[in-house]
Amino acid sequence: MHPRLPAPAPRRLLLSSAVAAALCLPMMLAPESARAQESDENRDTTSLGEVTVTARKREETIQDVPVAVTAYTQEALDVLNVEDIGDLDALVPNLTIYAARGSSSTVTAYIRGVGQADPLWGVDPGVGIYLDDVYVARPQGALLDVFDVERIEVLRGPQGTLYGKNTIGGAIKYVSAPLEEDFYGRGSITLGNYNQLDVKGNLNAPVGDGWVARVAVASLSRDGYGENINTDQEVWDKEILAARGTLGFVGNPDFYMRLSADWMDDKSGVRPAQMLAPNPFAPGVLPLDDRYDVRNGMPNINNTSISGAALTLGWNLGEAWALKSVTSYRESDTETNIDFDTLPNPIADVKAFYNDHQLSQELQLNYDNAGDFRGVAGVYWFDGRAGGQVLNNFFNAIFGDTQGTVDTESVAVYGEGTWDLTDQWSLTAGARYTTEKKTADVLNIGYTDGTFSTPSGAIAADFRDSKTFDAFSPKISVDYKLSDDTLLYALASRGFKSGGFNIRAQATAVPRSREPFDDETVTSFEIGAKNAFLDGRMFLNLAYFYNDYEDIQLSIFTEIPNSDPPAFFGDFTNAGAGTVQGIELEYQMNFTDSFRLQGNLAWLDAEYDEFISAGVDVADSQKFTNAPEFSGAVTGLFDHDLGDNGTLTTRLTYSYQSSVYPTTDLSEAIKQDGYGLLSAGLIWQTRGAWRFALEGNNLTDKEYRTTGYNIGALGILTGFYGAPRTYSVTATYEF
Repeated sequence: MHPRLPAPAPRRLLLSSAVAAALCLPMMLAPESARAQESDENRDTTSLGEVTVTARKREETIQDVPVAVTAYTQEALDVLNVEDIGDLDALVPNLTIYAARGSSSTVTAYIRGVGQADPLWGVDPGVGIYLDDVYVARPQGALLDVFDVERIEVLRGPQGTLYGKNTIGGAIKYVSAPLEEDFYGRGSITLGNYNQLDVKGNLNAPVGDGWVARVAVASLSRDGYGENINTDQEVWDKEILAARGTLGFVGNPDFYMRLSADWMDDKSGVRPAQMLAPNPFAPGVLPLDDRYDVRNGMPNINNTSISGAALTLGWNLGEAWALKSVTSYRESDTETNIDFDTLPNPIADVKAFYNDHQLSQELQLNYDNAGDFRGVAGVYWFDGRAGGQVLNNFFNAIFGDTQGTVDTESVAVYGEGTWDLTDQWSLTAGARYTTEKKTADVLNIGYTDGTFSTPSGAIAADFRDSKTFDAFSPKISVDYKLSDDTLLYALASRGFKSGGFNIRAQATAVPRSREPFDDETVTSFEIGAKNAFLDGRMFLNLAYFYNDYEDIQLSIFTEIPNSDPPAFFGDFTNAGAGTVQGIELEYQMNFTDSFRLQGNLAWLDAEYDEFISAGVDVADSQKFTNAPEFSGAVTGLFDHDLGDNGTLTTRLTYSYQSSVYPTTDLSEAIKQDGYGLLSAGLIWQTRGAWRFALEGNNLTDKEYRTTGYNIGALGILTGFYGAPRTYSVTATYEF
């Protein structure tokens, strides 16, 4: 038996796995041909136990892997109307994910109360995002749009052993569609309110002698949800172009090659913020009534471009061993205008430029001889540079320039193995050692005016420093196969988020701010059960976790101590320690062949044990951000067989989360009370090549904040809101 080499399976097997992974959702039917017959044969293959994931870097069914993981395939994502990974927020327990600040594609992600909201270079995310096994180091452009996807996996809890740094909260894996030896394609067009026009297409084409090419493109656009009432220009509109191309060799069962390149250009307008209270530095100016309208004085520019390439090679080395190599390069550039005060007045106008590039190499060795032991070991190397420039205009009187770079050189070795002790008991143990050097070059200086051409002589920070961080991330788990339908497991694991330097340092006024901050760590203990009942018609997965969270990194917008008048200061420090525990329940129930329910429930209890502020422990008064105590969702689906006319599926989804503080200042004005969202879909899958879908999101037009700013020194209190009621119709054709 060969180990699991990432070579493509025949088309029939891939469809079988995909249908199973669709969480009992009806698959898209192909034309009246062999593909149509194939689809009909596989429609009953709906057992969640057949869903294949690679959460442990080897193929396993989702019900057999002793890890808290949620997976959705293309079919499920289509039926649930997931347009980008931000839409997974309600579908995955204890996941909070949204667009950061005034951006449309910069991601903020938290899992189980662990993440990072600050997208500035020098600060690393707490939830790792992976595109086809490649770690995406920066949040700019990482709120990936869903097109030409095979599946998306969300791993909850620290993944430090197999995935490494910055997966302290968990990992989101975006797996693009595989190369296959058949010629086929898919195209879709979506029309919606706000003049939405989305066009997507992909083509898979054999080119001979075992070589296959695949191309996918997407054009996503709509009008803005609001406008700048002073300029009549739309804000929070969408204008994204994206493409992905792949060339691979699949003609040898013992060798596989895949060369892929992707590109995205986001020229969407600035996401608006609403004033929640008058700014004392703009007397008489009241907040606007509409949550999406603004009076910004800065340009409506928020552009991000991303490109990347990856080469994946795989070899079978005999009957038990497989070697995999992943080489990747990625880069991105962003220009954004952040009008913090949302007024024409230059109270707090910030123009920011971000740029980064990364080069990574991973070698992975898998062993599986179909016996009592299987495992994976590897070496990972990463070299990246993130940098930029932030031009600050405060009150048209104070002009500051924050610029510099952070270089990261990281090397890690890891291994994990599973031993089947008996037919029922298995033991998994693994560890990863990481050494990482970060070098920061920081220059924060003042200028005489808004042209930023003549330095004033004021220097807030001018330093170059480096620090090497070392981390050991072990894991051990035990699982017990109570029956063919029930798996019990217990695990202990450790993860970390990289330390670094505060790019906003005010080294003159606050000397400690130029010192490096430490890694933050989570030691997690988890017990869980994965259950199937009623011959695979009901699934119930349950997990309880307890996390010991130390050296928590916090980004805080505050003011320089003892400054008169108050002066803005972006602080970043290791504030203290906390305890996070919770329960997660995922369920799927097929009541009949036509009606089913699926969803999740989550409880989260996150408390600070220590929070040092100005040398004082204020833990009792602090709360975790982006950590709702209760959340959940339920989706009901009903299929109606139309005979020769296909299948009509009705979907209704309701999601809820309790109150949440999205910012570290814990402003009651920015705090979002508990709320629920309602969405629905009506999907007609013909017996031929066509599929039509009518979708509606936020049907009650609920107003809810995702984040905001409370900057007392600048008189700013604003909130960013989620999308309004939207509806669309999509036509899809497969051939």
